[in-house]
Amino acid sequence: MKQPRLAVGCDHAAVAMKDDIVRDLRGAGLQVEDVGAFNQDSVDYPDFAALVAARVTSGAADLGIALCGTGIGVAIAANKIRGVRAAVCHDVTTARLSRQHNDANVLCMGARIIGPAVAADIVKEWLAADFEGGRHKRRVEKIEALEATQTVKR
Repeated sequence: MKQPRLAVGCDHAAVAMKDDIVRDLRGAGLQVEDVGAFNQDSVDYPDFAALVAARVTSGAADLGIALCGTGIGVAIAANKIRGVRAAVCHDVTTARLSRQHNDANVLCMGARIIGPAVAADIVKEWLAADFEGGRHKRRVEKIEALEATQTVKR
């Protein structure tokens, strides 16, 4: 199986975590595009979530990792981009299941919520998991249909 190309980005709250993740991924031989932020000067997390999401939806990256203080803000912002399925994960179980069941293509984490060792484990588990398809495919297709219609049918 080919190694995924990754886009990784963060706001000012998660620069140290992003730098660790980028270093570890590159050290493992993966192709990683670091889209910033590059220092702790205050920035707006939606800008960096959008950069990561755009790299994934354009095909420039296969998967993305977006980081902020909690992971929540970048997930909300990334999920506004059609074709993105961003999941906030704070443990290896949710990371694995987000890929297996939801075909998540953007991993979101919070640097103020989890430590660097847990983040590294989450990234490894997330990247190792594959979408299971089957009944989950039908559900992901329903999510995609919601994007297209912006309405809910009962």
